[in-house]
Amino acid sequence: MDWIEALILGLIQGLTEFLPVSSSGHLELGKAMLGIEASESMSFTVVVHGATVLSTIIVFRKDIWNLIRALFQFQWNEETQYVFKIAVSMIPIGIVGLFFKEEVESFFNGNLLLVGFMLILTAGLLAFTYYAPQKKSDITFKSAFIIGIAQAIAVLPGISRSGATISTGLLLGAKKEIIAKFSFLMVLVPILGANVKDLYDTGLPTGEIGATPLIIGFLAAFLSGLLACTWMINIVKKGKLIYFAIYCFTIGSIAVGYSLFF
Repeated sequence: MDWIEALILGLIQGLTEFLPVSSSGHLELGKAMLGIEASESMSFTVVVHGATVLSTIIVFRKDIWNLIRALFQFQWNEETQYVFKIAVSMIPIGIVGLFFKEEVESFFNGNLLLVGFMLILTAGLLAFTYYAPQKKSDITFKSAFIIGIAQAIAVLPGISRSGATISTGLLLGAKKEIIAKFSFLMVLVPILGANVKDLYDTGLPTGEIGATPLIIGFLAAFLSGLLACTWMINIVKKGKLIYFAIYCFTIGSIAVGYSLFF
């Protein structure tokens, strides 16, 4: 992987992590188009996901600080309950990460047919959400766990994590602005945990890539992630997810067609 390829893939990750179009699916499509080897793939994926986590922390720094401060007040107030709801939402992805890590990684092998079908599935979910009647309730502990299940399923390349969690939250009746913020905050600890574990197990993930492409990919994902995160919050509030359903269906259909006929 050279620095131009790292730049392209970093921008793809940063822009698509927060938009409901599946960053993992687009990364797999990008790697396949650029001819990136599987041995380089996972190291780069870990680094750029860490970059988008950092951009999330920057965007929601005030909310995160308020939640941390409230937690150490040791009172069962609204902020503390919110923290525990996020913890509940992390249970499904934690189970997947602990017991099915190798099985999940096996899907990241440039399988365009799988990515295409999962993108079409994401399109269907987003479209269904658009036409479903909307309610305006808060997130409960039960709904937090169900949203967490959606996040666990979204480890498959092609299923959008933000699309799955936001759509599930909307279908459960959560307010648009509440589920958008919850969706971005609930992924912070799982990704940070996965990155720390990978660093502990394997050391710095330079591998066959080299430090320069990793740094460029990190910066590209971080800066583009800052823009995409802010943009996505406004998109959810305005209820314009249907356009991403059309996009996912189009890209998914192209990927399926390419896999079957070329």
